[in-house]
Amino acid sequence: MGQLGSILPLILLVVVFYFLLIRPQRKRQQEAAQMQNSLTPGARVMTTTGLFGTVVAVENEDVVLEVAPGIETRWVKAAIGRVVTPGDGPAADESAGDEAETGEEGKNESEATAEREGGQDSSTKQS
Repeated sequence: MGQLGSILPLILLVVVFYFLLIRPQRKRQQEAAQMQNSLTPGARVMTTTGLFGTVVAVENEDVVLEVAPGIETRWVKAAIGRVVTPGDGPAADESAGDEAETGEEGKNESEATAEREGGQDSSTKQS
């Protein structure tokens, strides 16, 4: 009975790791593989590196993406990160506008910093 009591916490730890780490990771891998195998021409996708494109052709393990009108590139299916729906898209355009207006009372960041430093820009600030 004493040996079982010392092994039981180890067994419980393995079970917890399985349900919290291994099982969800395996499920994500299966979903990604299913998405990559269901690609069809015309689908808008984003690669794992962040490149957006439209699927032109699917050949075995390769996908041909059109990244700009007339510019096609060949990628392996595993490089496709997700299929982009029309509501999705690069959010960088929206967040860039929000970042420019951070600071005091709607001023952009550089103006707010210069004001806090006594009206001097960091390039004109004396040491």
